[in-house]
Amino acid sequence: MERDPGQEGETIAAEPRAEILLEATALSRSFAGRSAPALDGVDFRARAGRITGIVGPDGAGKTTLLRVAAGLLKPHAGSIRVLGAAPGAAARAGTARIGYMPQRFGLYEDLGVAENLDLFADLQGLPFHERAERFAELLELTDLGDFRARRAGRLSGGMKQKLGLACSLLVRPRLLLLDEPTVGVDPVSRRDLWRILDRLVAAEGIGVVIATAYLDEADRCAEVLVLDRGRVVACAEPATLRHRVAGRVRLVEPRPGCPPRVLQARLEELPEVRDCSIRKGRLRCLLDQETAAVDRLIEGLPEVASSAVVEPTFEDAFMAMQESRPDRAGAATPIAGLASAADEAMIAVEGLGKRFGDFVAVSAISFTVRRGEIFGLLGPNGAGKTTTFRMLCGLLPASDGEIRVAGRDLRRAPGRARAGLGYMAQAFSLYPHLTIVQNLRFFGRSYGLGGRRLRRRIEEVLDEFDLRARRDEDAGKIPAGFQRRLSMAAAVLHEPEILFLDEPTSGADPLARREFWARISAFAARGMTIVVTTHFMEEVESCDQVLLMSRGRELARGSPDEIRALARGPKRPDPGIEDAFIALSEGEVVVGAAAPEARP
Repeated sequence: MERDPGQEGETIAAEPRAEILLEATALSRSFAGRSAPALDGVDFRARAGRITGIVGPDGAGKTTLLRVAAGLLKPHAGSIRVLGAAPGAAARAGTARIGYMPQRFGLYEDLGVAENLDLFADLQGLPFHERAERFAELLELTDLGDFRARRAGRLSGGMKQKLGLACSLLVRPRLLLLDEPTVGVDPVSRRDLWRILDRLVAAEGIGVVIATAYLDEADRCAEVLVLDRGRVVACAEPATLRHRVAGRVRLVEPRPGCPPRVLQARLEELPEVRDCSIRKGRLRCLLDQETAAVDRLIEGLPEVASSAVVEPTFEDAFMAMQESRPDRAGAATPIAGLASAADEAMIAVEGLGKRFGDFVAVSAISFTVRRGEIFGLLGPNGAGKTTTFRMLCGLLPASDGEIRVAGRDLRRAPGRARAGLGYMAQAFSLYPHLTIVQNLRFFGRSYGLGGRRLRRRIEEVLDEFDLRARRDEDAGKIPAGFQRRLSMAAAVLHEPEILFLDEPTSGADPLARREFWARISAFAARGMTIVVTTHFMEEVESCDQVLLMSRGRELARGSPDEIRALARGPKRPDPGIEDAFIALSEGEVVVGAAAPEARP
């Protein structure tokens, strides 16, 4: 075992001969206007031939650390050496062997795949005589060979990420720095990206440092650095961190007929339960400590059929490291004015289709969403779910079919139908130079609110979303987690009957995602109808219905239990939603086939 100099917390298991590619010692970095440093005394090492993960809440310092390592920012204290030199020194000397892929890789969307590679080869100084061979290798590695001439702007999200990765690999880097490369891509694309990374490490022995919001990805890393508010919380092998919570994780089975969300709410009320999430229709509980009394308390709940101790995951270990539990207090505030008729159809879609010229983006989609339901719209990148989502919101006219929203025909009376809708876009779309209160006042008036009612609703959402302390701060300067809260607050300000959420937790850390879904579940429990798109498959477990699309058509539809059952078989006796998503998307399982098991 080896201990990093000055490292607080865990030790790191490392092969003595593994070359150190990146070494930070007491590294600190601050930004003007911020009271706390972005990095505060960070000690960290990354080695060749392994993947090192970086995780942490919003604002933990993950991106700042990678930008300092890439030579884009200078440290204010401490030191960092990359490939034996200060970051940027090798680049200035023209001998850089570092690949860096930021969160939003700057592809040129009007250029084709091969043209983007050529342009980035120019920028990185790759000699002309090496390009043909290197381009061919990278196009094969990323499965983009058939798309050489396609414009980057017409690639799916997953294909764009693979092209960005290819551009980062042009100079055959010894160290690859990746800032959340899998955010916003579907599980199939996410799996493909990790296959590429595993091949690079195994075949070329490069070192990879990857910041990620997916804790199952962190579990695949050789070592993981956990940051919080710029400080190192832990740096160790995932197995070492999992061991810290051994014996404290319970898998709780709900009684037949009890929705998992209902039991989740009951378990979260227990002070001994530190974290509770839905997994495969069951509740996964992390306890503050292992005691028989807590087990008796859990098993004594009328909604519980059974509970058992299970092996911890890295996500359990991560949640145990957080100083606070997910904030669920805001979700308890009631929303006035929603009817309670649970069987009322709030969205009715029949034969929905959309064409762009000769291209059919969506074809013959039909479903019904009832009051108080959470409806998940899923699919691989390019499946047509965004087009469907925009038609349901009234942002895009349908070419075929019927859409009734809250009893109104969206195609014939779009203005009246949209009056009862709330919409939260994936990207932050509020006014960055207006304060939180000014944004809420503007959007409230856009929704027809005014006077005393607008003032009352602003005060209510400030409390509900814990925004009061920042009410006079510019929206563009608050942390990303608070921007998501503000976006949702604006979307529900007029107390809509139907709320549309487009990947609302994309890029959010696990703590923020839990807080967000606590609010979503609470809104649904009071009669609000929710339509949500997401790439976090564990979030699908909180949906009542799921529509999985592929190539513009319905691939499967049903409850999470029904979707998982489609993938169940000898090879997958207990599949998760992600297992079913991949099997269905790739045609390994065919809905309606005589047997649900895999094709040859």
